[in-house]
Amino acid sequence: MHQSKLLILFLFLGIVASAQEYEITGKVVDSETNEPLEASTVYVESVKDSSMVAYTITDQNGDFVLEARTNSDKLNLFITYNGYKPNVRVLDLEQDKIDLGSVGLQLQAEELEGVSVVGERVPLVIKKDTLEFNADSFKTRPDSNVEDVLKKLPGVEVDINGKITVNGKEVDKVLVNGQEFFSSDPKVATKSLPKEIIDKIQITDSKTKTQEFTGEEGDGETKTINLTVKKDKNKGYLGRLAAGYGTDDRYQVNGIVNYFNDKERISVLVGSNNINNAGFSFDEIYDMVGNSRGGYSFASSNGLINNFGRGITTSSTAGASYANAEKGAYEIGANYFFAYSDSYNNQKTSRENILPEGSYFTDSESRFDGSTNSNRGAGEFEFDIDETLRISVEPVLSVNRTNSYDQSSTTTTDLDGNISNSNERSTVSDGMQRSFNNRIDVLKKLDTLGKFIRLSFRNSNSINENESNFVSNRQIFGDQPNEEALDQMRYSDNKQDNYTVSVGYRQPLSKSYFLDFGYEYNTNSQMNENSVYDLDRSNGEYEQFNDILSTNYEFDSQTQRPSIGIRKEGEKFRFRFGANYQLTDLSNKDYLHTGTFDRDYENLSFDAMVQYKVNRNFNMRLRYGSGVNAPSVGELQPVRNISNPLNVIVGNPDLGLEKSHRFNLNLDNFNWKERTGFFVYMGAQIQEDKVVSVTTIDEDLLRTTTFDNVDGNFNFYGGVGYSKQIKKDSTYTIKINFDPSLNYNNDVSFVNNNKLTAKRFSFSPRLGVGFNFGELLEIEPNYSVSFNNTKYSLDTTDDQNFISHRASLRATTYWPENIVWGNDFSYTYNGNVSSGYDKDVLFWNMSLGAQFLKDKLLFKVLAYDLLNQNNNSARSTGADYIQDYQSTVLKRYFMASVTIKFDKFGGKGKPEGGRRFYRIR
Repeated sequence: MHQSKLLILFLFLGIVASAQEYEITGKVVDSETNEPLEASTVYVESVKDSSMVAYTITDQNGDFVLEARTNSDKLNLFITYNGYKPNVRVLDLEQDKIDLGSVGLQLQAEELEGVSVVGERVPLVIKKDTLEFNADSFKTRPDSNVEDVLKKLPGVEVDINGKITVNGKEVDKVLVNGQEFFSSDPKVATKSLPKEIIDKIQITDSKTKTQEFTGEEGDGETKTINLTVKKDKNKGYLGRLAAGYGTDDRYQVNGIVNYFNDKERISVLVGSNNINNAGFSFDEIYDMVGNSRGGYSFASSNGLINNFGRGITTSSTAGASYANAEKGAYEIGANYFFAYSDSYNNQKTSRENILPEGSYFTDSESRFDGSTNSNRGAGEFEFDIDETLRISVEPVLSVNRTNSYDQSSTTTTDLDGNISNSNERSTVSDGMQRSFNNRIDVLKKLDTLGKFIRLSFRNSNSINENESNFVSNRQIFGDQPNEEALDQMRYSDNKQDNYTVSVGYRQPLSKSYFLDFGYEYNTNSQMNENSVYDLDRSNGEYEQFNDILSTNYEFDSQTQRPSIGIRKEGEKFRFRFGANYQLTDLSNKDYLHTGTFDRDYENLSFDAMVQYKVNRNFNMRLRYGSGVNAPSVGELQPVRNISNPLNVIVGNPDLGLEKSHRFNLNLDNFNWKERTGFFVYMGAQIQEDKVVSVTTIDEDLLRTTTFDNVDGNFNFYGGVGYSKQIKKDSTYTIKINFDPSLNYNNDVSFVNNNKLTAKRFSFSPRLGVGFNFGELLEIEPNYSVSFNNTKYSLDTTDDQNFISHRASLRATTYWPENIVWGNDFSYTYNGNVSSGYDKDVLFWNMSLGAQFLKDKLLFKVLAYDLLNQNNNSARSTGADYIQDYQSTVLKRYFMASVTIKFDKFGGKGKPEGGRRFYRIR
């Protein structure tokens, strides 16, 4: 058996070695003006089956060098440029170097601007603000999903958690036929949709609704990917069903069905599991292996699944989504989800608390159980009344029910190890949360030069009701020992109503310069009623009203913000500068205590952006922004909060506004011809009058915390990134990424009337490599190291230096045919954590799958945490503490699963190979 495998491999390598390398050069110009056509696409296809062999992009002089490896003696050559007729020819490969000289392209007739070339597969088209990839031009396995093809695209990176970046910029939205797919979380579409139905992958800068309507460029902070569905796949349905069961009663069941009818789409998904998986992925290899950190993306970000940030979660979800559109008339989308989740977690924390006269130590262990029952409905409706008027409405309604039990045990010791105090407490709570959010935008173009007016209304209304039983026993040791026991029922009824009305107007000064005027009014009202009743031990009833710990107040804020700005729009150079004057009125009516107060604030803020495009590849952007932030009601209200009896919190009604100044610089350069990318980013934030904690610690090491405005807090961050894709036709592809980053924070706080400054610095280089050999073998090694240093202003505290390492290796083989074997290794080392905490872990997942029935059926067995070493120990530092942490994680289990695929499509497809046809739309 081993000999036959080796023989096949050597035969394959021999075929690859016998392939001839060719170099094709030339220059692409406008046939009329002889001007070079930068970013023209040049590619060659096999004459036999029309499979793409290689492609390249012309430089700013129109020159290109195309390197290809093939066994054929002829290739089809295509030279294309947006708006021009393609140049198509057959190349006779009689020499290994072929110079085509100057190749002129004819401008497409104006009335043929919408011409589409049926059957032609231009791998990459660079338009003004859009990169368009042809999905079929990038070879993947037949059963690949969208995420798999994204990994093949130059400049696009997908990390182990599914996060997508394009030359360092995060992708925050993935659309399908221009519309949201279930939610704004990109992974829902990229992990659940098969690559075989995708025609084009279009990448643009993310835009606001105003930018979309007016046609102006996005700010370039994030990216949006739009997936267009093939015409022959745009009528019909496709679905996936999967089920798995394993040791320790671990299980996962999920399914998704999509129905397409041109612009209309209906999708239904269901999922249930107890392995910390959101359940929406159909990764053939690494699905159903859970999440060691307990993280959810789509489900948690939309309030569906709440694992309370910790532990292991069992969840069940069902949802449906509808989308439809008619060009120039409307776009509508709506979805509904139901979810149930149940989480548990055991946690251990050791914390060194820093004082001017030394340190003391807090050790705690806790147990948490919680469940959430959630319903969420959302819609996005956009109507074009005519070419100049657009109205959009985006409502979101949610109802959640939560139950939880939280128990903890905490002990505080001094430098000599003597116990100063301890606390045992538990909380059982039952809550209901209801919210309604809506946004209405009306955009009206007033001319064709860029003049428009925008009206916007937003509201956010929520009700939070909660009932809890709080039990605490606090002991103080030492010269004057005492004990305090609490047994209380707490009833809370909190309401918040937030409304914002804004208007914007743009006045063109010329073709490139514009004035922006705006006004925004916001009103926010919070009604908070928390009633605390102590246990009457004589009759066992909670009927003794505790007016000291109860609250009943109404907190209102009104903000007015007039603004003015100037901007320049251009193909190479853009800038904007704006100023706004913010008037803030805060008032608090306290019906139980003396916490009634009124505050008025005024502040002038500025923002600016400068962007310069050196060429199609190289872009520079500098931004500045300033703003203010009002203190929260909890920071303002002078009422004792004893939810932690060892740290009592009291607000300060004399707090002022926080002011911040933000700077960031971005440079990105991607050479599509060389498939090489380079980007630099750096930024800083300076905070004036930041609200920080002011802590007093008594002789029994009991804390009382309040707040004050303090200067001196700032942070700086920066990093660079380099990526390189090396591709030899269909033989192999190598992607290299190197992206070191650094971060510096200066944090100021006060302890026992002493100013405490912590200077935290971290430097984290990362190197990643992806290697794909003939779609038979994929290897993805990654390594990162983080150097951490924290310096404290107090002489009594030593500087903290520790190093964290993380190495990973993902290896996947797709041979023999229909057999897929995956291994995922990761090693983590956390330096300098305390004794009793695991410093390192070697984590190994393995999966073996077999495909049947023409890849419609997949049977898979997997091993999660094969070495049974998983943990999530970590060390962190802050302004006045050093902390080690460890909590519950998934441990080793084995699972067998079955995945079934089904689909049925109608409609006319594209002709296979042969002649190229031109259709006029």
